Amino acid sequence: MAHPLRFARLGYCRLSCPDLEASIAFYRGLVGMTLAGRDEKTAWLRCSDKPYDIVLDSGDAPGISMIGFELASDQELDSAYAIAEDLGLDPVWRDAEGCAAMKVARSLLFTDPVTGMELDFYASQQIETAPLDGMLTKIVRMGHVVLNVEDLGAAHDFWVEKFGFAVSDRVEGLAEWLRCWPNPLHHSLALLQSPTRTNTLHHINFMVTDIDDVGGAMNRMKNAEVPIVFGPGRHLPSTSIFLYFLDPDGNTAEFSFGMELFEEEGARPPRELEHKAEVMDTWGGRPDPRFGKGSAVITRQVPVGNA
Repeated sequence: MAHPLRFARLGYCRLSCPDLEASIAFYRGLVGMTLAGRDEKTAWLRCSDKPYDIVLDSGDAPGISMIGFELASDQELDSAYAIAEDLGLDPVWRDAEGCAAMKVARSLLFTDPVTGMELDFYASQQIETAPLDGMLTKIVRMGHVVLNVEDLGAAHDFWVEKFGFAVSDRVEGLAEWLRCWPNPLHHSLALLQSPTRTNTLHHINFMVTDIDDVGGAMNRMKNAEVPIVFGPGRHLPSTSIFLYFLDPDGNTAEFSFGMELFEEEGARPPRELEHKAEVMDTWGGRPDPRFGKGSAVITRQVPVGNA
């Protein structure tokens, strides 16, 4: 298919946390992220050379309120604005103060019509030169976000047909693993058909540098009595070795090692995978019932100048 936009990467996700201090402590002390900045209501945490990879907001209820993607250039951002405008999504440019706070040159805000979640498409984000803390786990990047969506067909149309995400693998009517083309990672976003027809967070992922990071994290989580809800195991679609555990709000987070990479052109076509447990774990593991039962997608309109 045609790819109307060129993306650089998944940038960040924004989570609402009823107990902000507990969430900061978890993502710093057990996940191993660095606190890049904070005020009374918001904390910015990083695990890469970017200024932040997760933004945590104090909120009345847990949930995911925003996903950010970095586009390849200002020209691509202008094209994204045109697409969103043609779709009637009322895109708005974040003002200069807001862009400075988010450490980007330009930022475009609009709403995903399927989930109602705010999206942030931006370009030319600053590189962070300050060293990371002595990380418990050597994280390369935030790898992907997975959502349970009320209408998988409509979500496919939005992300793939309108914005040019590429399907890497799929299970008919149940799941799609999408890469933000031409980023080579097997998926930066995955969509699952919600059995309850509600939009929720399934999980967020952190990619690590070594398989020992997965094993070390498993024991660290066990020692801290953090629920491990799936793994260690190996996914069939991406080939990643994985470990899933719960954050203080019951959201599923994942450490993964290894992932299939795709060439920009000439990549293999998407596979049609069977609906069976071995797709999720070729080692034969089975998830805890709490796996992927994350908090709600928070629908909101962000003021243009708001960070």
